[in-house]
Amino acid sequence: MMLTRARLAAIICSGALLLAIVIGAEADYDRSPVQPKSFETYRRDTLEWLVRHRVFQSQDKASELAWNAPREWRPQGRSQQGVLLVHGLGGSPWTFHDIGKQLAARGFLVRTVLLPGHGTRPEDMLEVKLRDWRRVVEEQAQMLRNEVEQVYLGGFSVGANLVLDYAYAHTEVAGLLLFSPGFKSDSPYDWLTPLIGWARPWLLEPDGVRPMQNAVRYMIVPTNGFAQFYYSSRNARCALETAPYDKPVLMVVAEHDSILDTAFLLKTFSTRFTHPASRLIWYGTRSDQMKGDPRILVRTDFLPDLRISQFSHMGLMFSPDNPLYGRAGRLRICWNGQHEVATAACEQGLSVWFSDWGYQEEGKIHARLTFNPYFDWQAQVMEQVLKGSSEETSLDHRVSGAS
Repeated sequence: MMLTRARLAAIICSGALLLAIVIGAEADYDRSPVQPKSFETYRRDTLEWLVRHRVFQSQDKASELAWNAPREWRPQGRSQQGVLLVHGLGGSPWTFHDIGKQLAARGFLVRTVLLPGHGTRPEDMLEVKLRDWRRVVEEQAQMLRNEVEQVYLGGFSVGANLVLDYAYAHTEVAGLLLFSPGFKSDSPYDWLTPLIGWARPWLLEPDGVRPMQNAVRYMIVPTNGFAQFYYSSRNARCALETAPYDKPVLMVVAEHDSILDTAFLLKTFSTRFTHPASRLIWYGTRSDQMKGDPRILVRTDFLPDLRISQFSHMGLMFSPDNPLYGRAGRLRICWNGQHEVATAACEQGLSVWFSDWGYQEEGKIHARLTFNPYFDWQAQVMEQVLKGSSEETSLDHRVSGAS
């Protein structure tokens, strides 16, 4: 009997699931009934947990609590559409601070979550499991579904894996917003992380020099965190192999992302996200592989007028006006894979260029790019996808100051 692609994928994924169970992962959903409680109760309980367990990075504890806690944006009037947004590994709800406001202004009820192990201190991720993250997504997606007629899900990095996995299992989801989706790491050794965590709890040992965290994210993550990321990426790939996803999808990718296999993401969009209203925003250069698919929108990620050498994994998410990560934001990430002299110069406030992790160029100091100069244009494309229109985009992509 000839095996179909979907059947073969199911066999492979079943084998991967068995291996995960053998080595201690629990990848399946906990099917126990979801406890009935309001989003406000969930937010209050999470805030109380943060108060007790967070390692604060400043004297402004109230702000840090607000930045790391789940948040809700309600539009004017009653909304029939909602979006649940899920942050990435080591991140926090602050990831969607700007996008959440954009969506609410367009009439959506918007909510963010805080994944277990996050928002407090990196050590709290030493024991977290993928099932803990999936449970939060399932609980909050169902809760939102009880309040609106149409639910969309959005995620950044590992959050994109979680919402994709959920959407394949729940056909009522209307569409997806996937930012730097973590479907496949650029490391060929990511599968080893579940095997070595017991012997090496940290891939980068805390040394008292490298920053452990800032006000809204972890800068160092335990090996177990990367292991759960791997499990989530494997589950996402398994879902994608079973069948194309035929609802509207926005995927946003930086070509030079230092974490992800972006060639895989490009192929995935072209072959698995089939809805005519779906769009891939690709910050980089146009390739032959993109020919014939008008749904792929390309914008250059080299903007010398803005001192941007290339876009980053995280920079897609924030407006240039973001108070923490914008052009004049308070949180400059100088620890960026450079030599110590360049890092020190960045920390002293010298003029810098911006890039993703690890990029180096003679004569230039690079901080992490933490804002997106195309942010407002990106929001227009997002709105079009959420409307589910099949019309080709005809948006003005010019960016002030970026020409």
